Amino acid sequence: MTMTMDLLLKEISQELINGEAERVVELVRSAVKKSIPAKTILEDALIAGMNVVGERFKEHEVFLPEVLMSAKAMDSAVEEIRPLLASNAVRSLGKVVLGTVQGDLHDIGKNLVSIMLKGAGVEIIDLGKDVSPEKFVETAKIENASVIGMSALLTTTMPVMSRVVGLLREQGLSGKIKTVVGGAPLTREWAMEMGADGYCGDAIGAVEVVKQLIV
Repeated sequence: MTMTMDLLLKEISQELINGEAERVVELVRSAVKKSIPAKTILEDALIAGMNVVGERFKEHEVFLPEVLMSAKAMDSAVEEIRPLLASNAVRSLGKVVLGTVQGDLHDIGKNLVSIMLKGAGVEIIDLGKDVSPEKFVETAKIENASVIGMSALLTTTMPVMSRVVGLLREQGLSGKIKTVVGGAPLTREWAMEMGADGYCGDAIGAVEVVKQLIV
C-alpha cells in the first residue's frame, strides 16, 4: 500500500524524535522521490519533530543526549534536501555568524543552535570555538550578516561578549548587526545589561529570538 504524504511526514517526524538519523534520511529520500516539496518536508516533518523534542526537553521528559541525537538526525536530513531548497528558491531568513567566544572550547550548545537555525532557514557562518571579538565583527561585516550569535560556558569568558558589543558600537554598527548571547552561566538580566540585543536560555528558543532580531 502506498504511504500517503501525511503519514510519511509523520513518520519522518517520529523517527527524528526517536533520534534515528539513518532512518530519517531514508524516509526523506523516499519523500523526495514521491515529489513532496522540500519546503514541506522541512516545515511539516523536520521542524515539527524538533519542536516536539524542544517541548519535551523543556518539560524534562528528554535530556541533552536525546536532543543531540535528534539534532544529528535533523542536520543529516536538512543536508539531504538543501540543494532542493536552494533550487526552489526558498528564501533564507537571514545570515548569522555563530561561535563560542575566545577562551572557551565548549561547543555542544552552539552546535545545537546551529542545527536548529539551519533547519529554520537561517544561513549560518559557524566560526567554531575560541573566537576573538575581532573575528566575530569582521566576519559579520564581510558576510553582511544580520546577527552575531555568541556562546559561553565559562564565567571567565563572558566578558568577551561585552567586547564584541563594544566593537560594534565603536564602529557604528550597533543596531545594524544585532547580537544574541547564550550559555549556562548567562542570565537574561546580564545579557541586557551588557548591551546584547537578545538572549537565549536554550537552543530550542534560539530560533524565535534570532527570527525576531533578523526582522
